[in-house]
Amino acid sequence: MIFERDNWQEIFSTINKNKLRTFLTGFSVAWGIFMLIILLGSGNGLQNGVNHQFEDDAVNSLWVYSGQTTKAYKGTNAGRRILFNNQDYQKVKNSDAFIDHSSGRFYLGSKVINYKKNYGTYDIRAVNPGHKYIEKTNITQGRFLNAMDQDQYKKVVVIGDIVRKDLFKNGNDPLGKYIQIGLIPFKVVGVFEDEGGEGEMRKVYIPISTAQRIFNGNNRIHQMMFTVGNASLKQTKEIEKEIRTQLASLHHFDPEDERAIRINNNLENFSQFQNLFLGIQIFIWIVGIGTIIAGIVGISNIMMIVVKERTREIGVRKALGATPRSIVGLILLESTVITSFAGYIGLMLGVFILELVSKYMPASDFFRNPQANIQVALAAMALLIIAGLIAGFIPARKAASIKPIEALRDE
Repeated sequence: MIFERDNWQEIFSTINKNKLRTFLTGFSVAWGIFMLIILLGSGNGLQNGVNHQFEDDAVNSLWVYSGQTTKAYKGTNAGRRILFNNQDYQKVKNSDAFIDHSSGRFYLGSKVINYKKNYGTYDIRAVNPGHKYIEKTNITQGRFLNAMDQDQYKKVVVIGDIVRKDLFKNGNDPLGKYIQIGLIPFKVVGVFEDEGGEGEMRKVYIPISTAQRIFNGNNRIHQMMFTVGNASLKQTKEIEKEIRTQLASLHHFDPEDERAIRINNNLENFSQFQNLFLGIQIFIWIVGIGTIIAGIVGISNIMMIVVKERTREIGVRKALGATPRSIVGLILLESTVITSFAGYIGLMLGVFILELVSKYMPASDFFRNPQANIQVALAAMALLIIAGLIAGFIPARKAASIKPIEALRDE
């Protein structure tokens, strides 16, 4: 029945006779699906922006910062500054089986670095070899720092790609060359890029043991960080407690003193954002579907009017032998055609707008690539077909219930 030519000719004839009415009805559906796609794409853009911020660091990482006590504890006064050292790092590193990659950080701040006559001021991070996996450092030339560099206090350095471009002009290979940090020569063993952007690629890495010896750091560490493998969020909270308890014992502060040390749980932060965006997605679907339902109601009302106008025609059809099933099928088909066509226009327009925004709008830290994926598009199309069937169901039943004798009396 759906492929019969006469039915399609009749549908198009009806639409052609009521162009304005059909346009206004279809517009409500097109607008609903257009808004749904735009809202979903915008939600994805926000989520992509936040996810991009997590690309710089391992999601399964814990970052431990020193702080200042706020409570007196076992004879010690409040207000003490907690200072980490190498022993703290080693003990915490081995405190839990989930901890795999780890690193301390010793900050030297910004220093003048030069290669021959090329100078620049860059941030220097003194770290352990495991830092590569925590900061997601992508080595493009050479290698990262290794255990031998750390154990033998080697004067080696891994430089960001922007540092390479600044100091080594004309594409000169930096590997094996010596740059001066202050007045001290360091051998370049690697070049890296970083998902964190240009700011991260203006940094250089040296072994933390070398920095402590050369720059009078003794055994001081400013910060510690660890990855925890495949530990669940609940397990990372337990690891946090273990770390806090161990450091409280080593430095004699109250384990309940939250400001003595601060632990940033990246997995917890990531989970919170994912839950937030799940709520946003649900809200967007509710708003979008609500808008589409409004369009469905409009189409259903229009089809009721169509049935009313065609009461006599339907009666003649039934008198000539048309079955209720064929009448229902005709009304449903007409409703689905209007809904699907209008919805497809709204869908394509929404995708087109998102593509323009994605192409020409500069990506930011909080909004990038606002695109609706193929699964959403397919789900939207399925929703449109179902919507068309729902919109035509009540009018179709009304049409099927018309009695020929009553229809023929209708004026």
